Amino acid sequence: MGQPESVLILGGTGQAGSGAAALLRRWHPELPLTIAGRDLGRAQRVADGLGAATAATIDLRRGDLGLPADSDHSAVVAALWDDHLHGLRYAQHRGLPYLSISSGLVDIAPEVVAGAQRANPAPILVASHFCAGTVVLAALHSARRFDRIDTIRISAVLDELDTGGPAGIADLQRWSTATSAGLLRRDGVFTWVTGPGAEAEVRSGDGTALPARSIAILDVPSLALATGAPDVRFDFAVGTSAGRRSGGSPSFEVRIDLDGTDREGAPIRTSRHLVHPAGQRPLTATGIALGVERLLGLRGEPVTPGIHTPEALLDPAYAVDRMAESGAAFTGAPGDN
Repeated sequence: MGQPESVLILGGTGQAGSGAAALLRRWHPELPLTIAGRDLGRAQRVADGLGAATAATIDLRRGDLGLPADSDHSAVVAALWDDHLHGLRYAQHRGLPYLSISSGLVDIAPEVVAGAQRANPAPILVASHFCAGTVVLAALHSARRFDRIDTIRISAVLDELDTGGPAGIADLQRWSTATSAGLLRRDGVFTWVTGPGAEAEVRSGDGTALPARSIAILDVPSLALATGAPDVRFDFAVGTSAGRRSGGSPSFEVRIDLDGTDREGAPIRTSRHLVHPAGQRPLTATGIALGVERLLGLRGEPVTPGIHTPEALLDPAYAVDRMAESGAAFTGAPGDN
């Protein structure tokens, strides 16, 4: 296929956007990139560091994003909250694939409605999962040993010093304002939980117990519907990670517990830790880059128009390989068999 036009990365100067741009540059050296942000000087510095990239200023309050009328792009990535949905509309009007990561479960309704109203122009990848879908893909990779999965529990620790830049902090505040309830699947029913029912405890990689809560996150319906598991829960703790307790930098830590039966019908349980010594940024960036690569047809078949989630488009085994390349590690947790 011919060389695509430039990938427009809204919020390309932030942690997630710049990290994804760096990965795309490494994986596809000739892929043109446009680093878009409010500060042109900062965007230019990121673009200069990448090579084969341009810088642009954007205004998310405008339908044209403040970009020249003759701008040509191959995809639009919202690596920040597209609060007016102008980035999505810009992509739809031009028939471009669109990827977003900051809407969260509580804010995806406008994206879904926009996609339903204009179902034909181009694919929309809703990747507002934890770390842009990488945890879902890691869990599905672990699930390959199962014939039936009964229970999935994800236990995540986010270091309080690793909540991202201003955009990431704003996302967390917005989500907590929208709801304090958690979403889980219990006995096959998606259920909102509050109070003691939402409370939990997760253990960090070094065994330290941290208070946690079930949260409203897209990982729950994605994993439940992809596996058929009737019981799915995602518990989330914000505190001091194992990396920082050992004197290092904030680390990323997720425990993935699966229960079910193997292909011979015998009970099986797997418990794995997914960790990254550099925190959540490399995995979020990997999730974005994987999505862009797939939307552009740089890997796999062309993506059809419509609304998609990461697990519907991406191969878990390939994603796990890319996570490992970024420095992530998968280790057995207590209880793993």
